[in-house]
Amino acid sequence: MAIQVSTEILEGSVLSLLTREDYYGYAITREVQKVFPISESTMYPILRRLKKMGWLETYDQAYEGRNRRYYKITELGLDELTRIRANWKELREATDIILEGNDGN
Repeated sequence: MAIQVSTEILEGSVLSLLTREDYYGYAITREVQKVFPISESTMYPILRRLKKMGWLETYDQAYEGRNRRYYKITELGLDELTRIRANWKELREATDIILEGNDGN
């Protein structure tokens, strides 16, 4: 994919994943990498920012003698995801009009 993915799209992708189940950081990265070409170093600052904004919570869980940090979406995160999805819909529709000549007529 040659078009750069915006931070807001990545944030929305993470929030959306976390509506299905809680994930630990590396698993989130792997899931997002199935769709977007991002590095692991891209994802952790996004996770920190989402937590700082109150959109995610974390908890640790033991796994093979080590702790994994899991991320869970909050009510504020669900509200933000709703906002991102609405903005994405508007952007997608506007982009289709310009790039594909799809103005609904």
